[in-house]
Amino acid sequence: MSKPPIKRVSARELRKMFNDGQYWEQVKQGTLQSIVVANNHPSSPRANEPVCTRSQYIIYVNTESEKVAGVHQYLRTDGTIGASGRPDPKELLVDGILYIPEPD
Repeated sequence: MSKPPIKRVSARELRKMFNDGQYWEQVKQGTLQSIVVANNHPSSPRANEPVCTRSQYIIYVNTESEKVAGVHQYLRTDGTIGASGRPDPKELLVDGILYIPEPD
């Protein structure tokens, strides 16, 4: 399988695409499956999250096991998501194009 073309967009635009596409809602409904690929203590004190919060990278896959999104989130011990309260998208595959954020 060939790699899709990459298009860089602003973090704001990527979040809008993620929210408009309702990726997180699809995971909660079971339409997409989430797979935790990294689960660590936050590496930056700037995260400003409670003790024992986990810094996670999660991919979302469709029914054909194809990755359609990658997100970062801070999972707190009470099960809530830190920072904005929603996963932060880092990659989205839309119509055969892989959207990623512009460098900071």
